[in-house]
Amino acid sequence: MASSAQSGGSSGGPAVPIVQRGIVKMVLSGCAIIVRGQPRGGPPPERQINLSNIRAGNLARRAAATQPDAKDTPDEPWAFPAREFLRKKLIGKEVCFTIENKTPQGREYGMIYLGKDTNGENIAESLVAEGLATRREGMRANNPEQNRLAECEEQAKAAKKGMWSEGSGSHTIRDLKYTIENPRHFVDSHHQKPVNAIIEHVRDGSVVRALLLPDYYLVTVMLSGIKCPTFRREADGSETPEPFAAEAKFFTESRLLQRDVQIILESCHNQNVLGTILHPNGNITELLLKEGFARCVDWSIAVYTRGAEKLRAAERFAKERRLRIWRDYVAPTANLDQKDKQFVAKVMQVLNADAIVVKLNSGDYKTIHLSSIRPPRLEGENTQDKNKKLRPLYDIPYMFEAREFLRKKLIGKKVNVTVDYIRPASPATETVPAFSERTCATVTIGGINIAEALVSKGLATVIRYRQDDDQRSSHYDELLAAEARAIKNGKGLHSKKEVPIHRVADISGDTQKAKQFLPFLQRAGRSEAVVEYVFSGSRLKLYLPKETCLITFLLAGIECPRGARNLPGLVQEGEPFSEEATLFTKELVLQREVEVEVESMDKAGNFIGWLHMDGANLSVLLVEHALSKVHFTAERSAYYKSLLSAEEAAKQKKEKVWAHYEEQPAEEVTPVLEEKERSASYKPVLVTEITDDLHFYVQDVETGTQLEKLMENMRNDISSHPPVEGSYAPRRGDSCIAKFVDGEWYRARVEKVESPAKVHVFYIDYGNREILPSTRLGTLPPAFSTRVLPAQATEYAFAFIQVPQDEDARTDAVDSVVRDIQNTQCLLNVEHLSATCPHVTLQFADSKGDVGLGLVKEGLVMVEVRKEKQFQKVITEYLNAQESAKSARLNLWRYGDFRADDADEFGYSR
Repeated sequence: MASSAQSGGSSGGPAVPIVQRGIVKMVLSGCAIIVRGQPRGGPPPERQINLSNIRAGNLARRAAATQPDAKDTPDEPWAFPAREFLRKKLIGKEVCFTIENKTPQGREYGMIYLGKDTNGENIAESLVAEGLATRREGMRANNPEQNRLAECEEQAKAAKKGMWSEGSGSHTIRDLKYTIENPRHFVDSHHQKPVNAIIEHVRDGSVVRALLLPDYYLVTVMLSGIKCPTFRREADGSETPEPFAAEAKFFTESRLLQRDVQIILESCHNQNVLGTILHPNGNITELLLKEGFARCVDWSIAVYTRGAEKLRAAERFAKERRLRIWRDYVAPTANLDQKDKQFVAKVMQVLNADAIVVKLNSGDYKTIHLSSIRPPRLEGENTQDKNKKLRPLYDIPYMFEAREFLRKKLIGKKVNVTVDYIRPASPATETVPAFSERTCATVTIGGINIAEALVSKGLATVIRYRQDDDQRSSHYDELLAAEARAIKNGKGLHSKKEVPIHRVADISGDTQKAKQFLPFLQRAGRSEAVVEYVFSGSRLKLYLPKETCLITFLLAGIECPRGARNLPGLVQEGEPFSEEATLFTKELVLQREVEVEVESMDKAGNFIGWLHMDGANLSVLLVEHALSKVHFTAERSAYYKSLLSAEEAAKQKKEKVWAHYEEQPAEEVTPVLEEKERSASYKPVLVTEITDDLHFYVQDVETGTQLEKLMENMRNDISSHPPVEGSYAPRRGDSCIAKFVDGEWYRARVEKVESPAKVHVFYIDYGNREILPSTRLGTLPPAFSTRVLPAQATEYAFAFIQVPQDEDARTDAVDSVVRDIQNTQCLLNVEHLSATCPHVTLQFADSKGDVGLGLVKEGLVMVEVRKEKQFQKVITEYLNAQESAKSARLNLWRYGDFRADDADEFGYSR
C-alpha cells in the first residue's frame, strides 16, 4: 500500500486509532474489503479490512477440486446484495479507515469511511441501515458508534428493509453455474452480442474470471488475440512472474476488477471463453497492447471481432516506442533506409511460386521473396521415380498453376514492394540445404496483395511462426484469413479432387524427338509459346502450351555474340557484348507469351526460327540495337530486308558491335618445340558429329572429294533403281543405305533391330545415329561398299581432359563443343591410344587454338593428369588454365573447388 496505508498500528494499537487512507481494490463480502495504496514503480501493497461490530451473509464457495466428497456452498440469503451494495459504492474509490482490533492470526477489524476523513459515510452503518447486515450477537451499545448501529438496525427493522423484509430471502441466492456443458454452443447462442458481466478475478493481464449476468455463469475469459506475461507455477507450488507479469495484472485489475462490463463472446478454448471485454472507458485488449503489456497471438487473433489490424497497430505503437515487454525490441528492417523499405519496381521474372526478380529504378536487379508464404511442395514420401530428375515446376502439384498465376499477373508490370524482414543466410545441415540471405516483402499491384491472392486460391500456404518470431508479413492476419477461406472452399492445395498432372516433354537436345516433332512445328506456322529461360541473346528455352513440350530455340537470320553462357571473367575472342545481348533478350521476352515460326533444326536437336513479341521480330530488334549482325542464311527469309535496314541503321550509329573498339588480339599459339618423345603431326579434318559423352567423329579432309563423288554416284544409282519399300529385312551388323531427315540416302550400318518400325542405324561416313523404320532402309549396292571406300567417320576423344559425369555439366560441355566445331574444319593430332578410341588434341584451323584447352579455360571440364614425361609441358599448360577458371569461378567452379568433399556427388574422382 501507499505510505498513508502502511502506518497501521500493531496488534496492541494506540489508544486513539490512526486514520489511514487507501483505494478499494475489491469487495470480498458484505463485511470485508481489500484496500490498496498508490502504485510507485510497480503494483502497490494491499491489505484486507474487516468491518467491526457487524456481520453480513457469506457468499457461495465452490468445493475444492482436491476434496472429491466436498460440495459447493451456496450464498447465504442477502449475502450477494450486501456484496453488490459495497461493490457499487466503493470499488475504485478512496476511503479512510481505522483499525480497532487485530487478531493473532493477523485479521484486522476496523471502521471504514467513504472519502478522505472520518466525516464521510460510515460504511458499516449504511449496510445495517439498508438491512444488508446485522450487529454482531451479544454486542452491547456502550459507545456512540455502537449506539448508532443499534439505531440503524431498529430503523431497518421498522422499515422492513433487506433481511428484515417478509420472506426467507431465498430470491437473493444466486444459482451459480461453474461449468458450461457445451461451450461452443453457449458462445454461438449469444451471436457475438455484448453480455453484461462483472469481473470477479484477474488471473493475469489477459485472463479473467467473469460472472455473466443475468444467468450467473462463472466463466474464465481469455482476451482474444493477445497474451500478457504470466505467472509460472513452480514444482513447490510457488509462482514466478515473467517480466512485467505483475504490472500487466495490476493494469487490468485497476481498471476491470469488480467493474460492470460487457463481454463479446467470440470463441472457446476447452472450458475457457475467448472474448473482448468492453468498458465505458475503452477496450482493455487494445490498451494492454498499446502500453506494451501484451503481444498479439496468431492462434486467436482471427476471432477478434473488431479487426485484427487494430491489434497489430496497437502492438506496433508499443514496439516503436519500446514500451515494457518491447524494451529490447529491434525492428526487422531497422537497418534499412526508407528508400530500401518501400519502393516501386518492375517484375522481370517469377521464381517458382514464392519469389520474383525485380528491376529497380537504379537498373539493378533484386530477388524478392513473398513474406510468410510457402510454395507448393511434395508431401510425405517422395513417389518420384528415382531414375527421373525432379522438375519442380511440373512435378510438384500446383507449382505450375502458382507460377502461372504470378507470371500472368506480374511479368513486365510495376509493383509496390514493402520489405517486411531480411532473413539472414543459413548454413546447410544434414536435412536442410543452405540458404543465402533473402529479402522478404509484401508485394502489391493495384492495391492487391499478391501473396494473399495466391493463398486465397490455394496455391500457397502460410508459414506458422513461434510467438516471439517477429520476422513475418506485415499483413500476416490477412494471409491467415485467406488460407482459412481457401481451406473452407477446398481451393487448390486444399482440394479433395485429384491433383493436376503436367506431362511436359522436354525435347531440348533430344535429336530423335526433335526430328519427329519438326514437321508439325513447320506446318503450324506461328505457334504460341512462353519463354522459360534465356541462355544467350539468341538461344532460348520455350514452353509450347498446345504441344505441352519444352524446346531449345535459336533465333534465325542473325549472328549474335557468343559466349553469353560463360560467366564474367573470360571474354571470348571476337565476342563482346554477349552479356548485353543476353540481358536485352531477357528483359524483352523472359516469361512472356510470344509467337514462334520454326524453319529448321540443327544436329543437336535445337529448333531454328523467328520469334515475335507484340508484333516485333526479336532477331530484327537485336540487330537494330547493335547487339547482333545479319547472318548470310537470312537471305532466304521474308525478314531479310528488315534485317538489312536495321543493320544499316545500327552501323551508322557506330555503337556496340559496330563501334570502333579495339579487339583483344587473338591468343597466338606459338609452335613450341616439344620434347622429342611427343609427336605433333596435325592433319586437317572435318568434325561431323559430337556424341553425348564428348567423343566426336571426323572425316579426313584429304579423302573428302572421294566421299562427295561416291555419294553423288550412289544417289544417281538409287534414283535410277530405287529400293522397293519393305523389301529390305535389316539384320544387326549389315551395311545398308538409310534415308536421312533431309530426304537423301547415306551409307549406314545396322546396330540393333527392335522391330521393323525401330531399327537403330549408324551413319558410317558422318558418325551420327538414328532410329528408323525398315521402310526407310535399303540394300547397299556393292559398287559403293566399304571395300570401295572405307567408312569415313572416325571416332576420337579429347586428350588430357576428364568428361563430367554430372548430366547437366556434361551437357554444357557438349553444347559448347557443338557450337564451336561441329561441321567445322579443324586440325587433329593423335596423342595416345586407349581401349575405345584414340585420344587427340584438336585445334581450330584458323586460330590454331586448342579446343580442349578452351574447354578447361571455360571451366567446362577438368584436367586429366597423365604422368608420361612427354606430356608434362602440355599438362602444365592445361593445369594453369584450370587454375584460372577456378579463380574466376567459371561453370564447374562456380561454387569453389568442390573436389575435396563432393567429388562423387559432382561426378568426379580425383
